This record gives sequence, structure tokens and C-alpha cells, in this order.
Amino acid sequence: MTSFPTVRVAAIQATPVILDADASVEKAIGLLGEAAVDGAKLAALPETFVPLYPSNAWAKGIASFGGWDELWERLWEQSVDVPGPLTERLADACREHGIICGIGVNEREADRPGTLYNAYLLIGPDGILHKHRKLMPTMQERIFHGIGAGDDLAVVETAFGRVGGLICWENRMPLARYQVYREGPQVWLAPTADDSDGWLASMRHIAIESGAFVVSVPQYIPAAAFPADFPVPLPEGRESFGEGGAAIIEPTNGNVLAGPLYGEEGIVVADCDLRAGLRAKRWFDAIGHYSREDVLAPPTRAPASGAVPDGGDGVDAAETGG
Repeated sequence: MTSFPTVRVAAIQATPVILDADASVEKAIGLLGEAAVDGAKLAALPETFVPLYPSNAWAKGIASFGGWDELWERLWEQSVDVPGPLTERLADACREHGIICGIGVNEREADRPGTLYNAYLLIGPDGILHKHRKLMPTMQERIFHGIGAGDDLAVVETAFGRVGGLICWENRMPLARYQVYREGPQVWLAPTADDSDGWLASMRHIAIESGAFVVSVPQYIPAAAFPADFPVPLPEGRESFGEGGAAIIEPTNGNVLAGPLYGEEGIVVADCDLRAGLRAKRWFDAIGHYSREDVLAPPTRAPASGAVPDGGDGVDAAETGG
């Protein structure tokens, strides 16, 4: 039976060790320890934290056939097997600290080298609890990331509540959100690369719509984080390629409980009384008394001018294989 504890959650706004999976995971493990010391039982890290997000801020030329092979090869080499040694290390850290971790990775399939996937993992003391592959890579992401199958739009029952969510602009997809809402999330993880005011507005809306606490975890990517041997040139004159904006939002009125944090790395923490989500659904339950799925049936359309109605002298298209 679903329970309604008060759980301390953390949004960890951090910069990966770019193109170094081992070091990025080690950094994540250290940050999970810090969040646990602060009492967090659930902590989320950004989208594709391991080992890099292919941002439009520096990767506008990525669709070119030439000039990007070295980046592609290094990104693949530093991507994550799921499950694999890196996920096992994260599980060990979760076991040590008594915490559940959400973390974004570039996922590879080592037994079939090729396409990567933008994946978000939920990891606990006993290992991987859930893996979700982003349904639709956005713009330049499509050069590196394949599309998700959609069979992983689910909520995970944990000791600290029912945890669900989506990656970045998937959160703009009404049907994807609705599918996850059907399983009753109490905490919604939203890792992203979007640092805009519009993103924060979306997160506040989703908290109200879902009846869940939203943990929004954008990236903070200063230009100084890129290694000297980064294989493609960066645009000149920029000090950062992602300003962050980590925040935790409650579900009754979409109030921001903690954050937003901009322009630096840091951990944003809030205590979430999951009874607030239950109270919110007394007013508005998107899957219950406010769902009205019955109105989603396709509209009945009149036949086009000159068309032969069913039962007339015309030949049914099904009979011709058309």
C-alpha cells in the first residue's frame, strides 16, 4: 500500500568531468555522500551527467559528416554499460549512504557498438531500480542518441515514495507525462539541460498537474570545465554553456520550496511531506476525477464531397489492400 512519509530530497547541480566516465562517477559518489550527510534519502543528478551532454550551445555543427569523429569515438568510449562496473559502483555508494540516486548517462551497448542512448537511471542499495531511455532526442542530440522504445514509462515503488519522471523536453510531451501519471508518482525527477525561465514555469505546472513533488536538475557547465584536448572548437566569448537552475517544487500550488540555484554547483534540499500530493489530488487528480479519457475518442468526420458512404456502390479500401 502506498505510504506518505516525509522524505528529504536533493537536487545535485554539478558539472561532470567532461569525457571522463570514471571521474564523473567518482564525483557523483562524493556528492551523494554530501547529500546523505545532509539527510537526503533521494538525490538526483543532471541529464547525461556521465560523461557529457551534447549541447546546442557548442555543438551546432554536429550534423556535419566530417570533423566530429574524434568526439563521437571518445564519447562512446566514455559512455556507460547498463548494468556494468560504473552502475555497480553507484549502487555500492547508495548502499553505503542509505540513499537512492537518479543519474543521467550516455548509455552504450558494448556488445553492439554504435548508437548511444540518453538514459536516466534510478539506482538503490541493491542495484538498478529502473532505466528510462529518452523518447525523442532534441535537435542536435539526434546525431548521437537513438529514440527510446517507450516501454519504460513507469514509476518505481521505493521505501521513500513512488518515484517517476521524464528527461528534459520529454516533460513537454503531454501523452508521455500522462502515461507516467497513471502510475501515481509522488516524487517526479526532471533532469535537464534547460536553464530557461520557461523550464521552471513548466516544472511548477507539472507539480500541480501530477500531484507530485518535482525535483528539477539542470546542468551547470562553465567553459572552464572543458579539457584542453576537447576535440572540437568551442564558441569564443562564452563563460558557461548551462547556468543551472536546480529547484524543488511542491504539488499543491506549485510553490518553489528550494532554489532555483543559478551560476554555480551546489545541492538544493527540501523536506517533502508526501501527504501534500494526496491533498492536492482532492482538488485536481489528472488521472482520477479530472481525467475524462472518454473525450479523447477520434471525432466523427463527414465523408468528403463526392465520397461514397459506407454501404453504397463503392469498393471498400480494405478489399483492395489500399
